[in-house]
Amino acid sequence: MRLCLRCAWNHLPRSYVLSYASRTTTSVSPSIEGTPPVRIDYPRTGKSGARRFVPSWRQLLGLGGLGVTLAVAAFAYLYVTIDVPKPNDQALQQSTVLYYADGRTELGRFGGANRTSIPLAQMPINTRHSVLAAEDHQFYEHGGVSITGIARAFWNNVMGGSQQGGSTITQQLVKNYYLTQDRTITRKVNEFIVSVKIEQELSKDQILEDYLNTIYFGRGAYGLESAARAYFGVHASQLTTAQGAVLASIIRSPGGYSPENHLDKLKGRWATTLDAQTTLGWLTPVQRAGLVFPKILPRQPASRTGGPAGYLVAYVKAELDRQGFSQDDLNNQGLRVTTTFDKNAEAAAINAVNTQRPTKNAKGVRMGLASINPQTGGIVAMYGGADYGRPQFSNDATQSIAQAGSTFKPFTLVAALENGITLDSTWDGHSPRTFVKPDGSGTYTVPNFGGESFGRITLAKATASSVNTVFVDVENQPQVGPSKVVDAARRAGVPDDVAIADNLTATLGTASPTALDMAAAYATFASGGLHTTPTSLAKVVGSNGGLLYELQPKPTRTIDQDVVANVDIALQGVVTQGSGFRAQGLGRPAAGKTGTTNNNVSAWFVGYTPQLATAVNMFKPTPDGKSNQSMRGVGSSDPNHAVTGGGFPAAVWTAYTKSALKDQKVLPFPTPSVPATSASPSATPTQSLTPSPTPSSSPTPSPSPTPSVSPSVPPSSSPTPSPSPSVPAGATPARAPVRSRALAPADGILAPGGSRSGAAP
Repeated sequence: MRLCLRCAWNHLPRSYVLSYASRTTTSVSPSIEGTPPVRIDYPRTGKSGARRFVPSWRQLLGLGGLGVTLAVAAFAYLYVTIDVPKPNDQALQQSTVLYYADGRTELGRFGGANRTSIPLAQMPINTRHSVLAAEDHQFYEHGGVSITGIARAFWNNVMGGSQQGGSTITQQLVKNYYLTQDRTITRKVNEFIVSVKIEQELSKDQILEDYLNTIYFGRGAYGLESAARAYFGVHASQLTTAQGAVLASIIRSPGGYSPENHLDKLKGRWATTLDAQTTLGWLTPVQRAGLVFPKILPRQPASRTGGPAGYLVAYVKAELDRQGFSQDDLNNQGLRVTTTFDKNAEAAAINAVNTQRPTKNAKGVRMGLASINPQTGGIVAMYGGADYGRPQFSNDATQSIAQAGSTFKPFTLVAALENGITLDSTWDGHSPRTFVKPDGSGTYTVPNFGGESFGRITLAKATASSVNTVFVDVENQPQVGPSKVVDAARRAGVPDDVAIADNLTATLGTASPTALDMAAAYATFASGGLHTTPTSLAKVVGSNGGLLYELQPKPTRTIDQDVVANVDIALQGVVTQGSGFRAQGLGRPAAGKTGTTNNNVSAWFVGYTPQLATAVNMFKPTPDGKSNQSMRGVGSSDPNHAVTGGGFPAAVWTAYTKSALKDQKVLPFPTPSVPATSASPSATPTQSLTPSPTPSSSPTPSPSPTPSVSPSVPPSSSPTPSPSPSVPAGATPARAPVRSRALAPADGILAPGGSRSGAAP
């Protein structure tokens, strides 16, 4: 039935007259088409005393109706004028989570809020019921706001009970997701209106999902997934009924119900939450009776970048940046990064360094370890230092540099084998020896380590015993030369920013690479001559699960397979009968090379199996961190004790590799199809200015009748020796031990349609 405004006006009581003191009447509205003006009888005529000021029932009814009309009009106005805002920045922030190679075990995270959004389907139904029972059991029944809840909270607050907000789950979502935490009337009005509006735009399930991904659970955890990890160390989908009830109970007051400070209060609310579920029919009495309060993990430090793992997290972050992911991507977009780091191998690396490193007179000594899968280039493990949270100069695996020493000799071996020199060719191993420089500019004198002389030995034996004089002689051959040694090192994988002297010192390792540089170079040997750029990234997906990047290794042949197979033979001899004998403890075929530099400023062992290539270095920075100092006496009570690569570094390498390859199949090294034997072309003799001394008491016999390629007969005219100092075992001018540089992006692809900032790889 329609009721026009005029008819409604005409039906209002006409006896209302405003009279005050003089009893005059006051018109409060004009007449309509001759109708007498409406007058309000207040204070009421015909009454005396205080009764004059008591409104009649008609007046109360009229005022009530007017109030309702005004409220409806105000709501309609606000509903039309207030729009649903965009989600606030805090609500959208998700930290980037890094996982070990298994894709499940978290390595660390960085970025904005500690939040990982997941779909509602991954949130257990019992956990959802716990949240509804604790926060809003009528959620699926109301329209976004609960008048009874607001009234109940208001009455409780007025009567002095505990403070209650009266907010529904929808209102809490609006406050956290769309608005702010301000306690103002304006914000509450906006919260009310927006709550009603989003109930019209979103399904109840979507609202609940957004809420459970947004709400704060304490311990720095936003959202159910992060809370499940923080309190129980599991994914949200794995939460038990008892665990889910704990998290639901914390929502009301994360600080007031923290297990660290208020465990009894938390247990009480947990019981109340479960009892409410039983009352609502979501749990049977039998199920409720069988639940016990679950064990909660100790709270972890706020910083997740401490300890050795911090170096891994920092390295991955830098590599993501090199691959083109912006800071906004890393800090806010909730990337899920699967790294190449193997959890067990990383634990093995940390344990090996901690148990095998020197302890006596070892203050200030540092060790770096880098281990690579030669087939993919993936960095399997890394030891950059004991604690990323403590100041130190750099990551000892990827930034700290140290003279490589004799670990560079295999590159000379590659150059020699590629140019017709064989493993069974014989050489003069006496010490010291003086050589005419390739450009004829003077001479160069070099001793063996400890001044030891070896007599005439094969190149294979010279490799096993790391004989300096033989390798300088090989490098000095006309068909080899320093430039080809440098080229072999580059092709193996030593980066261009590692300065390598193009002279006779190159083979002695005067260059200063990082542990990762050398692991990558020896990984080329382990893969049969195929080089792959080292990387720590296996896969990157967005917060919605979309693939953004995936590693696709692209091995490039840089050294002939038969040449590498002969290098394998020579470097296996280092382990079986040479300076790397400690590596025999591995219990499987292994190849490697020790490195010990002049005055003991560094020591190395770099070795490999067909499955793994690992470099371990050891050095002692000066107090200012700009160079390295002698390690003589380290690990011993003898101040003159010499530290060698076959000592602590080889022990660390062996302990690590044995554990990392545990339960993996024992693989043999490949056999060369064309062995580099004495049938190969002979090298051209080099000039040696030092006549061969009388053979030592225990010279090494030559197993080959092939004439020596470095006769000791001096030339008819000997140039005057230059004042160049003797450089034993790889001395080099002082150089800062830390290098920060941008590596080339690893081989990988952006997924089709993937979106990210920055340049493509």
